[in-house]
Amino acid sequence: MCYQTSILLASLLLFSSCKNPSQTTNNRSTLKQIDDHPLYEMVYVGDYGFDSFLESGISSVSREQKRGWACTCFSTTTIDDNVILGRNFDWYDHPALILFTDPPNGYASVSMVDISYLGFDKNDRVSADDARLNDAPFLPFDGMNEHGLAVGMMAVPYAQAPVSLQKVTLGSLHIIRLVLDFARDIDEAIDFMDDYNIDFEGGPAIHYFLADQSGSSAVIEFVDNEMVVLRNKKPWQVSTNFIICQTDLDGADSYCWRYNLTYSTLEQNQGQITSSQTMDILESVSQSNTRWSVVYNTTSQNINLVMGRDYQTAYNWVLAAGNQGL
Repeated sequence: MCYQTSILLASLLLFSSCKNPSQTTNNRSTLKQIDDHPLYEMVYVGDYGFDSFLESGISSVSREQKRGWACTCFSTTTIDDNVILGRNFDWYDHPALILFTDPPNGYASVSMVDISYLGFDKNDRVSADDARLNDAPFLPFDGMNEHGLAVGMMAVPYAQAPVSLQKVTLGSLHIIRLVLDFARDIDEAIDFMDDYNIDFEGGPAIHYFLADQSGSSAVIEFVDNEMVVLRNKKPWQVSTNFIICQTDLDGADSYCWRYNLTYSTLEQNQGQITSSQTMDILESVSQSNTRWSVVYNTTSQNINLVMGRDYQTAYNWVLAAGNQGL
């Protein structure tokens, strides 16, 4: 099991920064509601100021009162040679946003945002001119960019990243925005992550899952002031909510049933599953608090999204630089 603070992540990851990202300007296109979960779709047109934000980063803030949550990530190469990252995000029943960005100095990407951390409630009427949405790019919980680099995060009991006074400090979700905006593949993503301090103070402690078009994947963990990179040794890789580098794993023998079921399903097929089986695996390890299940196809740039375990209703987009696939 893993832990997260019950206070707003936005307070920790966004508004503790030296420069408030909401001071940036943009020309957002129309915001539309996709379903009654509610799920919204938004294209963020213009510069949200992340490259200038990287100059200062954040100041550390600590919080207490932690609670449990759980998520699942995996990657594999499908029968038709598409590399996918599948991801369940399990948390409270909050409003969600699928966000398309294409910054002038970075790569086009799609990401999922829990907009409760921007101050929205499920019952709110969200409008495109609400200034709180300016900060949505700073809170990606998972995503994929135009070069087929996909990333997800999962909470773990603890994380302790190395700290250097010569490096700018970013929040744990800022790192996801960093790699989506600037990294073409896993190696570049790892280099960027190593260039910054990552602040886990106050929670949640998390590790990251990366996959790219080459079929490579990696789990990135932070233990004893070191960044540990666990690359895939098989055509598939799985991660849930325990620190893998400190576990003597041999196949599907972890204490997490979601890890074991996902791994064993992929192992039985040597990772060669169909695109539809990808969502079937996510359904098999979903829980009552699964907020969304998303499959990022890093090869075709397709995004397949299910909200609130309604696996009979799936939404699809294709990411394309310049028009965000819409």
